Amino acid sequence: MEGSLPKTRSKPRAASLTRDPERTRAAILRAATAEITAKGLTGARVDAIAARAGVNKRMLYHYFGDKQGLYLAVLEHTYAAIRAAEIGLNLTELDPVAGMRKLVLFTWQYFIDHPEFLSLLATENMNRAAYLKTSKQIRTLHAPLVGMIEVLLKRGAAEKVFRAGIDPIELYISIAALGFFYMSNRHTLSTIFGENLSAPERLVRRGEHIVEVILAYLKPTKL
Repeated sequence: MEGSLPKTRSKPRAASLTRDPERTRAAILRAATAEITAKGLTGARVDAIAARAGVNKRMLYHYFGDKQGLYLAVLEHTYAAIRAAEIGLNLTELDPVAGMRKLVLFTWQYFIDHPEFLSLLATENMNRAAYLKTSKQIRTLHAPLVGMIEVLLKRGAAEKVFRAGIDPIELYISIAALGFFYMSNRHTLSTIFGENLSAPERLVRRGEHIVEVILAYLKPTKL
């Protein structure tokens, strides 16, 4: 119609991504996480990841080198996310019991909210951590977590609410295991026991159970 404004065309998503390296990289990582979680490392395809991310496949190679490099980046990004969230808990500002309870419940809820995390862990364990072993940052990422737990344990022992001599790494493995096994096996366990272990009320109950188990383990031994 005469006098009407000309229609403006929206710029393609791929074009905007190529001008924003951080956004492009993040989009590729999200797409790769989804693809690998759904299909495993062997089944995931670079073409499918590029399509999910809305980028040219060459951009993927530009940022990550190859499929294996992208997978390692996904693993590092996944670990970095949970470790950053743990730091944000400010556990060392709490009293030892409250801090430990918060860590346990956070870990449990993180497993519930991030099934892709559990899936990637399972995939990499099947690979015997072959890719993770090549990471130059994975151990550095975990140092703050161990340090926070160690502070809580030392303060708890000094205040006589925790027993002394507890290994922070062993403790965290137990915290993670009590949640990981449940989430990874809840479908078979639900069938075996005839109960819906994915029901919200069961998940809440499980979280409190893990807290009780861990805090009971930490209690000082009575003479």
